[in-house]
Amino acid sequence: MSLPRNDPAVVRPAPRADATHLLVCLGFCGGGTGAFRGWVPRIPADHELVLVCYPGREGRFGDGLLRSWDALAEDTARVVGGFVDRPYTLFGHSMGGWMAFDVTGRLHRAGAPTPEKLVISSCNSPERGVTERDRFPRQEDSDDDLVAWMQQTGALPDYVASDPDLREMAVELMRADVQARDSYCPDPAQRVPGPVQVLYGIDDPVIDPAVRRQWQAVVEGECRVGALPGGHFYTPDIWEQLPIHFPALTTTRDG
Repeated sequence: MSLPRNDPAVVRPAPRADATHLLVCLGFCGGGTGAFRGWVPRIPADHELVLVCYPGREGRFGDGLLRSWDALAEDTARVVGGFVDRPYTLFGHSMGGWMAFDVTGRLHRAGAPTPEKLVISSCNSPERGVTERDRFPRQEDSDDDLVAWMQQTGALPDYVASDPDLREMAVELMRADVQARDSYCPDPAQRVPGPVQVLYGIDDPVIDPAVRRQWQAVVEGECRVGALPGGHFYTPDIWEQLPIHFPALTTTRDG
């Protein structure tokens, strides 16, 4: 089912009606679409950047927060399946990586268009399930810890952090996302077709040393894994130009 033209769940920072390919991005815990908007100059001229807004933030502020994985994944699959009208790459960072993997499976089962390529960033393979390593940030973190994490990732502007009411809403959003993430129960039988590209920060403590082997176990076809400088969000300059790393990878590790 097609979405309304001005659906707030679909953000197009620089519409390109003649684009032949879409780069569709799914966000991380507590984040919105802002982290990806600067990528417009980093993608080819025949591509259009399309950002999916989860409920409870930005233009979907009036929508209720979704605190279960199934509800959030079903909503995301509905949104993606409702607007893709040409070949597309599906990108997800951190929690968004799992979301991209799961949404691809849901779209396939529904007979909807699936991505020509998956790009997974800073995310362990769902083969492992949700482990303690993946619970970052955590439900038991204090409000101050969550605010600090959101500020570090750029998901929380200073004006929000300094306003008690806005700060409280941001923390509630983060806790809802973390609760949804922690409720993810991957289907051990689910596989996605390649090509799949996995990127991670070489200094990211979240990433399992066996990342390459574990992702290859859930991909049928080509799966390439590469390391980039920095931690969970790479270095600032790498993040700013991350799309240029999608076609080619650097070093890999396995275990």
